[in-house]
Amino acid sequence: MALRSVFDVGAITTEFEDAGISTRFISSIWKHLLQNPNSAAHDVPSLPSAAYPLLRSKFKTTTSALASVVESKDKVTTKLLIKLQNGSFVEAVIMRYDTRLGTYDGKPRSGGQRSTLCISSQVGCKMACKFCATGSMGFKSNLSSGEIVEQLVHASCFSHIRNVVFMGMGEPLNNYSAVIEAIRVMTGVPFQLSPKRITVSTVGIIHAINKLHDDLPNVNLAVSLHAPVQDIRCQIMPAARAFPLERLIDALRIYQMKSQQKIFIEYIMLDGVNDEEQHVHQLGKLLETLQVVVNLIPFNPIGSLSCFATSTDHNVKRFQKILRGVYNIRTTVRQQMGQDISGACGQLVVNLSEQRSVGGASLLTDIEDLSI
Repeated sequence: MALRSVFDVGAITTEFEDAGISTRFISSIWKHLLQNPNSAAHDVPSLPSAAYPLLRSKFKTTTSALASVVESKDKVTTKLLIKLQNGSFVEAVIMRYDTRLGTYDGKPRSGGQRSTLCISSQVGCKMACKFCATGSMGFKSNLSSGEIVEQLVHASCFSHIRNVVFMGMGEPLNNYSAVIEAIRVMTGVPFQLSPKRITVSTVGIIHAINKLHDDLPNVNLAVSLHAPVQDIRCQIMPAARAFPLERLIDALRIYQMKSQQKIFIEYIMLDGVNDEEQHVHQLGKLLETLQVVVNLIPFNPIGSLSCFATSTDHNVKRFQKILRGVYNIRTTVRQQMGQDISGACGQLVVNLSEQRSVGGASLLTDIEDLSI
């Protein structure tokens, strides 16, 4: 039987409880392993004697391993190719920001260096969005909560991670239980990430959105909208047929009433598809009753996988100007990072047959800046 990840909180909690071992030792195990990444779980000192044979026989420090690490030329983006225990691969991307650079609302910015980790929740994806390389893989498997947390463990060896975004491979809300469990681990001891620095992105899985706030209060919600009307949305996002736009907006309205938080709207800019003046007015009217931040995403070419073209700078700027000026909707243009290592939005795909990475991950302007 395959060993489980020691960071799989459900599995290790059950085993400890069944063996009569206090679960308070679990966070101590995690803390030691984070501080001593080359240690095995059964090497952790000061545990009850019954814990050692259990850890040795049923758990591994990490069930996944780094297959490759690629740095962008500017050294601000690191792409991790991670091999899972079943032989599949996923990617995670570290993005480094210096918040002291530039200005915010016309004022000098405070802070310093911080890193955001873009995490995968599935191998492949069922959503089949036509502009996204991951969709070309199809769906392979869900990640366990331990495999999700292990991406943070691997990344922590390269940088202190302050923010986590579930914008890598897969639809997080299609792997709901594992994602919820992983985030609860990340916000607890010893990781102690703030829920406000974690963002879950979804194409709009309505039934999952309806319960997300109750399960994860204070976590940010990002919705991959990408079109202002249902017809266009279905053309570029086939899964949208199951989540009609009117029902999705109603769900977001209820979510916002419960959470009292801004919702992040992701909108990829596709030339001649969803970037014309009529589209921006349709989007503004659709969103004007919600408190949102719209993030306009320049389309990243993905070779032969797509026939789409990137919107012109003029159309992107016009979109932003109208949303801001006419509809008073806060609108940003996504900062692209890691394109030289295929580490930009929509380019993430892993060729499993060749067991090599040819992709990247979804990147964004620092979420802390957007949520102010």
